[in-house]
Amino acid sequence: MISLAGRDILHAWGKFVFTGLGLGLLIGVTLSMAGIYRGMVDDAEILLDNSGADLWVVQRDTLGPYAESSSLQDDLYRGILTLPGVARAANVTYLTMQVGQGDRERRAMVVGVVPGGPGEPGQPRFLVAGRHLTQGHYEAVADLATGFRLGEEIRIRRNLYRIVGLTRRAVSSGGDPMVFIPLKDAQEAQFLKDNDAIIHQRQRTLANPALNRPGQPGLLEAVLASQTVNSSVNAILVRVAPGADPDAVAGEIRRWKRLTVHTRAEMNEILQAKLIATSARQIFMFLVILSVVSAAIVAFIIYTLTLGKIREIAVLKLIGTRNRTIAAMILWQALGLGAIGFMVGKIAASLWAPIFPKYVLLLPGDAARGFGIVMIICVLASLIAIRAALRVDPAEAIGG
Repeated sequence: MISLAGRDILHAWGKFVFTGLGLGLLIGVTLSMAGIYRGMVDDAEILLDNSGADLWVVQRDTLGPYAESSSLQDDLYRGILTLPGVARAANVTYLTMQVGQGDRERRAMVVGVVPGGPGEPGQPRFLVAGRHLTQGHYEAVADLATGFRLGEEIRIRRNLYRIVGLTRRAVSSGGDPMVFIPLKDAQEAQFLKDNDAIIHQRQRTLANPALNRPGQPGLLEAVLASQTVNSSVNAILVRVAPGADPDAVAGEIRRWKRLTVHTRAEMNEILQAKLIATSARQIFMFLVILSVVSAAIVAFIIYTLTLGKIREIAVLKLIGTRNRTIAAMILWQALGLGAIGFMVGKIAASLWAPIFPKYVLLLPGDAARGFGIVMIICVLASLIAIRAALRVDPAEAIGG
């Protein structure tokens, strides 16, 4: 029966090849959709790994800097450092914005970190070129996906920063590549006002009699100075001491500082449930639609090929070929078409994955499951053609 199916495929090899290519491209898109979901999950894991933190201290009753806005005073980390079980604590800010380089701009997440080595929370874990941030101003470490090069100058708000290091796989929860700059610069960039806004704010302050009191010039100067300084951060990254229980340390911070603290497991749950879940549902719906379309294509081509050889099937029945053999022949044709389509799809998905804007992670397990699903779809799609073949009257072989 395999030889019969093979001869029939060779007889109509043109239809099989072109149908296999079309089906393969469809399967390639399906594998890529699954790879995009896997890439999003992996990006979330990498995001947490790159932070170098065991705990995330954020504004009370918020989900943290990756899911929603959070604002803390930048001196709170000192008190956290005094608590038992805390090894390190560092401020960090996150701001998604346009970063300029020459006459082009690139959307990126600008991360404000405390300058230091790779052991400092918030700093990128490893570099592919250059060095980490060591100066307090006007240096930057960028992800390779930004397209920036070592030694180039980039523009963030009104200031220029020189790229002193390059890292990779440092992306936000939305897939934007990260640019790391010193914390003080990031605080200024996050709340930087233009000259007109500063002038209007000073005029309003001067017109306020509660702040501009005669005989107390120091009060007005202090207020004006506070308006030009940003002392807020988005989160405090905490690394616990060796042997310390992160849950116990988190409980101490909640108890004494009355802030929200998320552990690694909780942050992972937030990213998966709050940020990736919606995209996962959309991807699942696309996968279902693509599976239905693939089944329809296989069913249509196998049914068409079967109708085109009704006379040959009638001859087979006339010479005593059993229905089981005819059904197996059609089934092997469907499985062969599915195998060709899957090979084409796997190759196509592997070739175009590197050029996708988002990270596409193609796992062998997903490919194996995809192959099994394709084979099941081909079996189900062949049932229509098998039913039509089994209803053929042997008399049609002699023109009856």
